[in-house]
Amino acid sequence: MTINSIVNGLVQRGIGSPWLVGSGLIVVETRGRKSGTPRRVPVLAQRFGNTLFVSTVRATSQWVRNLEADATPSIVLAGKSVPVSTAVTRIGDWTLIKLELAT
Repeated sequence: MTINSIVNGLVQRGIGSPWLVGSGLIVVETRGRKSGTPRRVPVLAQRFGNTLFVSTVRATSQWVRNLEADATPSIVLAGKSVPVSTAVTRIGDWTLIKLELAT
């Protein structure tokens, strides 16, 4: 069992999610851009109301590329799947992802 599967299971149960403001764990849900297979990646997010921010220092992260290609991404937040809109900004190897909860 990998650490991602353990964290994914906890977040799916609503454990560790960020409150209205603060940091915590979410699961980014996308479809593989080539395979169409559902993908779930647990990440640490910073939340400010309906906006969450995630970052990575790996320019080649496949989950980010899948997120950019997916027309209907969602996240698991407090144990519930929630649709989001996304904006990805790259600066060198650093990537900032803005996730806006659908209202």
